[in-house]
Amino acid sequence: MAEALRIERHADRVVATLDRPESRNAIDQSTIDLLHALCAELESEPKTLILTGAGGVFASGADIAQLRDRTAADARAGINTNAFVRVRALPMPVIAAIDGYALGGGAELAYAADLRIGTPTVKIGNPETGLGIIAAAGATWRLPQLVGEARASEMLLTGRILDADTALAWGLVSAIHPSDDLLPAAHALADRIAANDPLAIRHTKTALLAPAADHPVIELELQAELFESPEKHRRMTAFLDRRKAR
Repeated sequence: MAEALRIERHADRVVATLDRPESRNAIDQSTIDLLHALCAELESEPKTLILTGAGGVFASGADIAQLRDRTAADARAGINTNAFVRVRALPMPVIAAIDGYALGGGAELAYAADLRIGTPTVKIGNPETGLGIIAAAGATWRLPQLVGEARASEMLLTGRILDADTALAWGLVSAIHPSDDLLPAAHALADRIAANDPLAIRHTKTALLAPAADHPVIELELQAELFESPEKHRRMTAFLDRRKAR
């Protein structure tokens, strides 16, 4: 039986493809288990992660057949929440390449990424209240950061699903590409990340995710470490040498 998450490993990145065609890539327990295993790998050996979905769909949501039978104890266990928190906290950037539907838990997985790009067929949002539950795997705190409180409230309280143009206008995705160009565009972003100093990238992500109360002290400590790094000296020397050669 094919696994719910196909993994392609490269020297500086990993591509993880949600692949459950029978359920339009709905996120089930097996997907969550594989996400945890992948996070453990990337925590140990940091690389950029590209998340995408097979068959013209990112993820249609959580697996309703499993979700229907979950209890209060399952809700408190944060089955999807804990996996998405771990994705968000990965040392290197996470890129969500979204084609088609990203609904419910699928949208919340995309919200956990650092960068989101999409295709003209994107449909993204959280219809959970129509199923008698809330979006409890990150939407209520991540979505206001991404699109603002008023727009997040509209999406979550009405179940509004955004199309590609609106998602772009609201800043929920940063670019729209034809479906055939989506993965190449994600790899192009990963290439731009890979051209930079990995430690500087990691420290930038740490600062971006830090609570407001930690600023600006956290930037100064991270910068202090970078100021002492051989890579900073090497890159700045190379920059100055190139400028002299012009």
